[in-house]
Formats: sequence, structure tokens, C-alpha cells
Amino acid sequence: MSLALVGAGREAAVSPKLWRDDFPILGERVHGKPLAYLDNAATTQKPQAVIDALAGYYAHDNANVHRGVHTLSQRATDAYEAARAKVRGFINARQAEEIVFVRGATEAINLVAASFARPRLAPGDEIVLSAMEHHSNIVPWQLACAATGAVLKVVPIGDDGAFLPEAYEALLGPRTKLVAMTHLSNALGTVTPARWIVERAHAAGVPVLLDGAQAISHLAVDVGALGCDFYAFSGHKVFGPTGIGVLYGKAERLRSMVPYQGGGDMIRTVTFEESRFADIPYRFEAGTPNIAGAVGLGAALDYVSAVGMGAIAAHERELVAYATRELERIPGLRIVGTAKEKASIVSFTLEGVHPHDIGTIVDHAGVAIRAGHHCAMPVMQRFGIPGTARASFALYNTLDEVDALVAGVDEARRMFR
Repeated sequence: MSLALVGAGREAAVSPKLWRDDFPILGERVHGKPLAYLDNAATTQKPQAVIDALAGYYAHDNANVHRGVHTLSQRATDAYEAARAKVRGFINARQAEEIVFVRGATEAINLVAASFARPRLAPGDEIVLSAMEHHSNIVPWQLACAATGAVLKVVPIGDDGAFLPEAYEALLGPRTKLVAMTHLSNALGTVTPARWIVERAHAAGVPVLLDGAQAISHLAVDVGALGCDFYAFSGHKVFGPTGIGVLYGKAERLRSMVPYQGGGDMIRTVTFEESRFADIPYRFEAGTPNIAGAVGLGAALDYVSAVGMGAIAAHERELVAYATRELERIPGLRIVGTAKEKASIVSFTLEGVHPHDIGTIVDHAGVAIRAGHHCAMPVMQRFGIPGTARASFALYNTLDEVDALVAGVDEARRMFR
């Protein structure tokens, strides 16, 4: 067993340098410098356990699922459904049937927009979002509104990037048909009061979708405690493969929805006159699924569970606090997003230096960050900026890597002054 997992179940304080040994890509060098990977909000790196799970599936179990009686098909089906069960346990869903495998959070949200929202919307109905949403939690609702005559209502955010509860409550009304809200902002790091958001919406008879793409690897997600009707996340944000994600939906909600994709394995019977759909979750999994991706996601969730979400969150809080403190020492630097409740992300601008230039300069120091609007253009418009440089942290990052980031940003300042 990896040293990183010693003390598993006790969430013991373990050095991230030990966790790092589980991630082979972190041994890479960039421009001759050790890689400091601080772009985890875009995608996380993969532990050897996930890489082995993917290779093991293709080497030993590769076959299609649910359709064959031969041994490989049975083994592939067992592995695929075992991954579904792991997801159920990881987010505390009531039953495995509430877990739909999709390509990622984007497809999950589009599925809800097409199969749940559109049939229920009429002209003048309202969908409530926040001003800190990722494009993936804006554009699907715009398309739904364009098709039905419904409208979007947007909860503003404060100067510190915090969610404004009073503004949210003021927007809930008799025409509100859905609330779709981020759990953790990818651009600001703001953590929204998700459980309270759900409670207030439900008190008004309004269902809620939470976009958990960022939250899933930083916060303990319990959909039972949150009470949300839908929860969406991507595997690659939680140390799993790309191309696999999850839509959690309450069983009664999913059963009320018609599929928005048709094909094989999502039906009971097909004639040229009519088709009868399978029960949940299979009615939403048309075609051959990403079987290996599901297996890899299951391995990733096993890994995170063994390390312990409490230990991960505590370590990341230390990183965010340290990075904020050290970056603020740089003249002309502004942190964008200073809400009291935040996690994992530090976004910033530097006077006289474009974020893309910051990203290029620190890359030559071996530091990987993201620069731009982060698929959250309304956030940038709110703060009157074209974009930010964004450092985003994961369990394997260290204070030394933060120091490398700060040195690189200060070098950019000196170059452009």
C-alpha cells in the first residue's frame, strides 16, 4: 500500500509529499524545472491506482456491458456497476439507480435542461442562477429558455465574490421553476451555502440542481444532507479519467423524465411503431458507455476515500491561506474572490501584466496555472476585468510549490514594471 494511505480511515495528518508519490506525472520536469501543478480546477492528475485500473480493464476485462452472457461481458458489467455503487456511497445517494453515468458535469446539466426543465417551462417561467456560474451552468438554461419563452434570473454576488442570500430569496417567486447553482465557484473559490439554498427553494416548491464539478474533490458531498434534486460532477476533477461524469438525481425526479438521447441499451422493447424505455438509470445511458472511465472513476473515489476528505480539506485550507498571504505581498497584485467561505482557488490580477503573460512566465519556472476567464465570463464582467491568473490546489500540492508560484509572479512584475 502507498505510504499516502497509511492511517486511512483516521484521516491522519500525512505529508502531501507522500501523497505525491502516488501521482507519476508529478515527477515530470518543465523547462528543466520540477513541475508544480497548480491547475487542478481545470483537471486533476491521476494516481497510479487509477492508471492501473484503466490498464487492468483493457488488459483483462474489455467487453461491452449488459448485453453479453460470456465471461468477459459479465466481468465488465460487474466492474461498471461496482463503480456506480462506489459513486452512490461516495455522495450518499439512497440507491445506485439514482446515479447516471455521463461524459461530465456539462452533459449532466444539459440532460436535466433537456429532459426535466424544458417540458415543464412555459413563457414567463423563471430559472434562478448565480452570477458566479461556469458557462456550463448558464448556456444550457439559455437554450431551454430560448425554446420555451422562460427567462433567467441571476443572483448577484458581493464585491468579495460572496453569494448574497437576501438577493436569492428575493428572486424566488411563483414563476420560479428551477434553481441551478454552483456549489463551489471555479473562478473565485467561493463556497455557496448549498444546503440553505436547497431548503429555501424547496420551501417555495422549487427543485434544485447543484453544479458540483469543483466541489467534489474539495468538500464532503452528501446529497442526502444537501437535499438537492440533482447533483452534477465530472470524474476528471476528482483524480479520475476524462470523459466520465455523474448526474445524481432523486429517483422520483429521474423517473419523471423522458430520455433526450435514444439508442441501444436504454430501451425495453423497440418496434417501428413505438419504443419502451428502460428504467432508471439506464434510460439515460444510450449506447456503449465509457466503461473504462467508470472503472477509473471508481478507483479514484476509492483513493480519495482512503486519504480522507477531512485531511484533504485541511491541507488545502492551509495552501489557500498561505498562497493568499504571500501573493498579497507583491506590489500591484489583487486577489479576486475573497469571500469568507472559499476553498482550493486563488485568482488574482497584477497591475500592468496580462494574465496570459503571468501564466507564460510562471510556466518557464515549472509552475502550471490557468489564465483567462475560466469559462466564467460573467464573473469577469462583474469585476471589470478581462480575466485572472488562477492557482488551484489539490491534495498533492505543497507550500514549496506556492513559493515557486510567488517567485514566478514577482518575476513577472519585475519584467513589466
